Amino acid sequence: MTKAKLYMADGTLFTGIHFGAEGEVVGDIVFNTGMTGYQEVMSDPSYAGQIVTFTYPLIGNYGINRDDHESLNPWARGIIVREHSVTPSNWRSRMTIDDLMKKHGIVGISGIDTRMLTRLLRTKGVMRGVLTTHDRTGEELRQLLALQPKEHHLVEQVSTRQPYRLPGKNGMRVVVIDFGCKHSILHELTRRDFDVIVVPYNTPAETILDLQPDGVLLSNGPGDPKDLLYSAVPVIRRLLGALPIFGICLGHQLLALACGADTTRLKFGHRGSNHPVKELATGRCSITSQNHDYAVTTDSLDRTELVLTHINNNDGSVEGIRHARYPAFSVQYHPEANPGPHDSLGLFDRFAEMMRTHREAIAVRPPVAALAQQKAAQNRQAGIERQQHEHAGMNPTNTQTPIAMHANS
Repeated sequence: MTKAKLYMADGTLFTGIHFGAEGEVVGDIVFNTGMTGYQEVMSDPSYAGQIVTFTYPLIGNYGINRDDHESLNPWARGIIVREHSVTPSNWRSRMTIDDLMKKHGIVGISGIDTRMLTRLLRTKGVMRGVLTTHDRTGEELRQLLALQPKEHHLVEQVSTRQPYRLPGKNGMRVVVIDFGCKHSILHELTRRDFDVIVVPYNTPAETILDLQPDGVLLSNGPGDPKDLLYSAVPVIRRLLGALPIFGICLGHQLLALACGADTTRLKFGHRGSNHPVKELATGRCSITSQNHDYAVTTDSLDRTELVLTHINNNDGSVEGIRHARYPAFSVQYHPEANPGPHDSLGLFDRFAEMMRTHREAIAVRPPVAALAQQKAAQNRQAGIERQQHEHAGMNPTNTQTPIAMHANS
């Protein structure tokens, strides 16, 4: 058996058994507490740049099927398990997890104490690491890790390059801004028969408005939301008040930034299928699927027009917000789940109702008044944008590229 090594930024070195592809990868070492759903986790674009530890001791026992991918290719950079199954048993299985990882160049290590590793990450926080099948010493791995800078702009890697359409017949159109969108989110929209147009993360607001959508969905995605402070955030500000907006995960954080709130990195993030979230208005607790490193800071909501709607029952962090005046809301967790419970699927119906209500209001509102309201919203957000530019201490960059598409396409 070939050996593999996992070297962590604090100097901890694990030696285990290699599976999957051979090679060497560097990334953030994180852990996921789900008992099932490893195929969905590996193919979730939000895991781009990360080496994922599965806390459940046996992974791969039901194989890999052709239906449960959340994107066309896996995005996890490396996999860490206690034990991986070489003989999966499930009627849908088409290949083993080892076969999938070899096919897509994903390095894996098994046979290490994942309980120890998880406790280490919970105590010290998420850290960078090197996963390798090469015969290197601990000092060589330390030097290699020291030369690797922190990664930014992961959204650019996972977002669609070109817009595409998923036709629907219910008469309502949704534009999805793709920051790393899971297939399950698109499935929840298409099963409600929306006409869905997916656009790249850096699509200008005017291009989106030209598509004449009834609403905009801000998808999930990887990395720090502040990497998009000068690309996606100004677009969201422009759309706020003009169209209903629904944000999920990274989209939730970007909506908060666009409204003047702030985000911070959590110590070890939330990843798994059993996170309890409380809706403040009703006291109802939902079990949710989550995958994120960053969160909206509670205190920063006080200086905005955002209302806190959901909190995490484990640590009290922000899990949901809505705008006090405009049709816009978002959640930190994944209502589409997959993997995970479907307690929160009704949020997609809430988004649909918000779009219907907004369409009816627009039908009776004088066009001049609508334009005036939108202009007032832009003026209010201009001050917020200037403050964030000053706080960031950096020059704006323009990464927007126009796309050729029209509303009647």
